Amino acid sequence: MITRLVTALCEEADVANERRLLVLAGERSAGLDASIDAIEAAGIDPGDAAFVGPAADIELEHVPMDRTESILGHTVDALVVDAHERLDPNALGQTVGAVDGGGLLMLLTPPLDEWPDRRDAFDQTLAVPPFDVADVTGHFRSRVVMTLRAHPGVAIVDVDAGQVVRDGLTDPRPRADGSPVMLPSEHAFPTTAYEACLTADQVDALGALEALGEPGRAVVLESDRGRGKSSVAGLAAASLALHGEDVVVTAPAARNARAGLDRAAALLEALDAIDGAPSDPPTRIETRGGGCVRFVQPGSVIAADPDVLIVDEAAALPVARLAAYLDVGRVGFATTVHGYEGAGRGFSIRFRDALEESDLGVTSVTLAEPIRYAAGDPVEVWSFRALLLDAAPAPDQVVEPATPECITYRALDAGELVDDEPLLREVFGLLVLAHYRTEPADLARLLDAPNIAVRALLHDGHVTSVALLAREGGLPATLRRDMYDGGRVRGNMLPDVLTSQLRDEAAGEPVGQRVMRIATHAAVRSRGLGSHLLDRIRDEFTDDVDWLGTGYGATPALLDFWARNDYTTVHLSTTRNAASGEHSALMLRPTSETGRELHDRHAARFVARIEASLTDALADVEPDVVRGALRSTDARVPLDLSDWAWRLVASAAYGPGLADVHPGPFRRLAVRHLVDPADPGALDPDQERLLVMKPLQGRDWGTVAETLGYPSRRTCMRALGDAYRPLVDAFGTDAALEERDRYR
Repeated sequence: MITRLVTALCEEADVANERRLLVLAGERSAGLDASIDAIEAAGIDPGDAAFVGPAADIELEHVPMDRTESILGHTVDALVVDAHERLDPNALGQTVGAVDGGGLLMLLTPPLDEWPDRRDAFDQTLAVPPFDVADVTGHFRSRVVMTLRAHPGVAIVDVDAGQVVRDGLTDPRPRADGSPVMLPSEHAFPTTAYEACLTADQVDALGALEALGEPGRAVVLESDRGRGKSSVAGLAAASLALHGEDVVVTAPAARNARAGLDRAAALLEALDAIDGAPSDPPTRIETRGGGCVRFVQPGSVIAADPDVLIVDEAAALPVARLAAYLDVGRVGFATTVHGYEGAGRGFSIRFRDALEESDLGVTSVTLAEPIRYAAGDPVEVWSFRALLLDAAPAPDQVVEPATPECITYRALDAGELVDDEPLLREVFGLLVLAHYRTEPADLARLLDAPNIAVRALLHDGHVTSVALLAREGGLPATLRRDMYDGGRVRGNMLPDVLTSQLRDEAAGEPVGQRVMRIATHAAVRSRGLGSHLLDRIRDEFTDDVDWLGTGYGATPALLDFWARNDYTTVHLSTTRNAASGEHSALMLRPTSETGRELHDRHAARFVARIEASLTDALADVEPDVVRGALRSTDARVPLDLSDWAWRLVASAAYGPGLADVHPGPFRRLAVRHLVDPADPGALDPDQERLLVMKPLQGRDWGTVAETLGYPSRRTCMRALGDAYRPLVDAFGTDAALEERDRYR
């Protein structure tokens, strides 16, 4: 049975240069035996196959389910994925692309009718306190089963009954005869580089990257996975190094850049241009002409001071970091549009604005043609649908008329979303745009996690704005005590930080709804829809929870948005968030007296500790982030300064005094103004930035003067005194005003 089916599947896969998916449903041991039989029937060498899942008595390369990132960049002829113990959506997305054209992907599952109702190890990660695994639903697996039964190229075998349920045959057209790739008539890069290209798309992309030989240029390569963008980037890096350029390649991790670096090393070796031996793996390759291709971690790129920078998997890096890379002057960005991390369109929306506003000339290229299997490969099509890798918001034209007056607020139940594919695609498509690293696991979380809720605004049935909410808190005393003592609790981000970091054992008792993500369709932004959605969420949950909250990588624009919606800052993290590259702001909007008490004590503690933090862990935070975080804080800042301190401040503002003599009073007065100004218009933005950078962050006068555009240190020092004049006038005691009047 298996032999005949697999033979037929592999024959047509080979003819079309496509892959096929074989589902082996039933008992695990029977599925393992059937997978070995299938590999033998396909005539595949076991050395060209791999097994993903928990350890098993199977003579194939073993990749644990939590190590599937190691398979990225590698290919096999057959891959067995064991989903009995755990169906990890991220792992599934990562492994699908590892099978070459003509190859076979095998998925070992429980009986398909029973699978959605079973609970596995991944479900346990969704059961965040106070919920347990019995509260987790099986909607995501129901979706997977539905797509397996519906898509071409997917064969299903009941290994317990020994029956072929679905043969998965598609009778494909034979692949077109490969015609040679045409090379450009004129090119600056070596002919050998172009001859290494496998598709016309790659040739076009390599030609576009020639622009990096000139100053003031940026090139963006976008593609789905498996189109060879990393290889093209490597060919370009090697070609530039041949001309003596110092080319830095960076990526979220070294493994993401491996394919490009391998291709760079291969090209330089073919041209006999390598000086010495490259490192293994090739993280530094020097050329005889004095050029170099080297990998540098993302945080060290600017210090490396390269001639040319190439960023692989750019969508996975924070926008602030990518924007800083533009200062290099010659930058190439390669990014995945519909990858397993689902971040490509976030890159397009978020970073493209910064790129277009820069002084660089920008060239964009899209690679569409796969290099390892044919276009339209049914396994790729299935994975895109099952994991919603290609989810997109509604078309612009159907939502453009939307305003707060003509939209509908709806709670979108997970069961409803599973049954309404277009609605689910619109919801998830917007959520992808709201975050840097939306992953397939987020789809499963949205559909199955008991603490997650979806709220949306719809216009004529189409999603204009969406919010993903997480219910947090309501934790028992024993769990709160464990958190306080250092234990980690999943799915309760705000209570966890307030308890473990800020030492409030009672913080996990009140119940809240945290806005995990919120997004508005690009066609209807700046119409107040996001704020309207937050207002409706407040109206719905006011009587059910103690607080509404959020946590995000703080930027001035986001701080302003949340402050306008009555969320106030209670914490600014002392380290940068790994996803956003920013310091995270935590904000609360109380909805009960209990929530108000939680908010008030943490807001007061925030303003009490901020002075010390700004001269230490937060000393490099952007001044406008500090301004926004403090302005959106609802807390009282006492000005309990002595008469002597007031005289010191007043004399620095109006007379010969110096702030450096005793910075403490100047810091306290700066915090008071930024949190609760007597007159919001008393200081302009640059004067407030000066307050942040000098008295609060303690940066040296030279740096402050240069950053804020003062012609000299002396001018900057005088400007600081001038900035304190309206503060002395507004807040000063009799002692301060008496000192002021001496110099008038």
